[in-house]
Amino acid sequence: MSIDFENIDYLKVGNERQTSAYNNLTQYKILDHLKLYSPIVTGTIPIGIDIPESDIDIICECNDHNKFASVVIHHFSKMQGFHIYRSKQNDKEVTIAEFKTEKFLIELFAQNTPTKQQNAYLHMNIEYAILKEKGNSFQQEVIKLKASGLKTEPAFAKLLGLKGGPYEELLKLQTKYTN
Repeated sequence: MSIDFENIDYLKVGNERQTSAYNNLTQYKILDHLKLYSPIVTGTIPIGIDIPESDIDIICECNDHNKFASVVIHHFSKMQGFHIYRSKQNDKEVTIAEFKTEKFLIELFAQNTPTKQQNAYLHMNIEYAILKEKGNSFQQEVIKLKASGLKTEPAFAKLLGLKGGPYEELLKLQTKYTN
């Protein structure tokens, strides 16, 4: 069974951290405030491989970083630990904002790429398909590696025996796992 990651209702019926994430996202109307930017929750929480320190990642599409920053500052600047900055990643301008709710660190990531074409979304879908194929013991191994300090993509690459850069190598598996 596939998950529609564009609609967070799947989190309502998930594990304890997923339902808690759903409650925080809806309580603070985070996705509602970002509606113009096609937000999608990505990362480890949606696919059940998070560890206690895992944040809620939300990717957004924006072609006007100043306007995006204004919206984010307007809605979230009073949140604990709020900060926002711009950077370049893979030769693209990105705006990143972070803030905390009582239970989660929230990270917003915006770039001028449709959200369903951003690497975070692509990686999550590939990882979800791999988890479905490999089962619970593989999932537990990923979590164990993450708890020992590895990031998600390197953990998958290690368990799958991928050579080369884990982020790029995972993307190469897209046709195998998501079609």
